[in-house]
Amino acid sequence: MAATPENRSIGEHDWHSTDYVDWWITRDQSRDAERRERLTAMLAHAGVTPEAELTVLDVGGGYGVVSEEVLAAFPRARIALQDYSEPMLAAARERLSGFGERVDYVLADLTDRGWTRRVGGPFDLAVSAIVIHNLRELDLIAEAYRGIAAVLKPGGTFLDYDLFFDAIGGVDHHIALLRDAGFAQVDCLWHQPPLATLKAVK
Repeated sequence: MAATPENRSIGEHDWHSTDYVDWWITRDQSRDAERRERLTAMLAHAGVTPEAELTVLDVGGGYGVVSEEVLAAFPRARIALQDYSEPMLAAARERLSGFGERVDYVLADLTDRGWTRRVGGPFDLAVSAIVIHNLRELDLIAEAYRGIAAVLKPGGTFLDYDLFFDAIGGVDHHIALLRDAGFAQVDCLWHQPPLATLKAVK
């Protein structure tokens, strides 16, 4: 039997299929209220005032939920929304169309070291939500953290709300990986295993 969206096994994604992405977004929107609460809490730790002019990188921004929250919290922010799924970026363009030139959309794969050149920067802030754990391998995750550190300005902040499963080291190991990646200070802001929010300052 072919793997349709409905019978696809957990962890098996086809981010390049428009049908699958449409199905996934529809299912994912049922979690909007809970996620937005966590994102609002996370962005409160950005360390900048709401009226600040800042450049932001949304890592694995998908269909634009996190970018939408950033744009609402910081009305003068400009965002580079990175994702490796063209169907996701198409959905983000539609969702965020009202923000015009405040958003750039970047097709790039975090497993390709060249992704940092494509997103531009340097950025004041990087954000990510429920993304980086999908890389699954600690070497790839560590490389992604190094890439994020590389595109941030000195003193820039990375806020990450994600799943930190024991199988990929848990929160403490990721804090160590972020420090190894070049972040001077890393803190866990909230933790409800396996979910957590981390703040890393370059």
